[in-house]
Amino acid sequence: MIVISLSLVSITLSAQHVRFLTEGVIEFERSTNAHALINKRMKRGDNNFMGQVYEQYKKSTPQFIRSKSTLYFSKDKTLFQPVEDESVPNRFFAEDPAINQINHIYADLAEQKQITQKKVYEETFLVSDSTRKINWKITEERREIAGYSCRRANAVIMDSIYVVAFYCDEIAVSGGPESFNGLPGMILGVALPYENVTWFAQTVKDMPVFAKVLVPPVKGKKLDNKGLISTLKSALQNWGTSVNTALKIYLL
Repeated sequence: MIVISLSLVSITLSAQHVRFLTEGVIEFERSTNAHALINKRMKRGDNNFMGQVYEQYKKSTPQFIRSKSTLYFSKDKTLFQPVEDESVPNRFFAEDPAINQINHIYADLAEQKQITQKKVYEETFLVSDSTRKINWKITEERREIAGYSCRRANAVIMDSIYVVAFYCDEIAVSGGPESFNGLPGMILGVALPYENVTWFAQTVKDMPVFAKVLVPPVKGKKLDNKGLISTLKSALQNWGTSVNTALKIYLL
């Protein structure tokens, strides 16, 4: 009985000393399976010449293209920003949105509002609308990410994109990378298995984030999500069967 009592006291004291983060900085790495993306495009096009180009690309270029981004968070506000990459651009993908990071996103989670600066080739749009509403299904699976124990949740967004996310309830902010949010803790990992892309936290810094840092982007043509969809459909109307794939990427 004494041993049991001491164990219960120990567990209680440990629980009392758990510190829930409400502000800090998270460094994410995005990883895109470039070989898989090209292979899908080759199959759609059924082009022998492009197939040869693909085989040459596989031999000369790494399978995964990686890029960095930063998420600042404080209480109910987050700011997601890609880290500028000074390396030589990937010549096969160039400005391809399936590979390149095109979004700077400010979110007010309490107000469920989001402002996204989105680069679409030569154009820059400033999209103001509500945060993405995601119908998550939380599971019992867990994994460790950046030193934090995270729980898995699954969802389908935009009618067809399957999402696997891992969130940490020790970080008491319902945000995440890109426009992923809505779980009872910070999302530290996201995988879109059929889109061949992942985002995973590399480091989490427990530090103050001041209001002057959490500032919404201001540059770009102003519209809402409905206006963005209309604009993109008009611009991509000559893309044929590829238009739906391109829309998914730009609206992610």
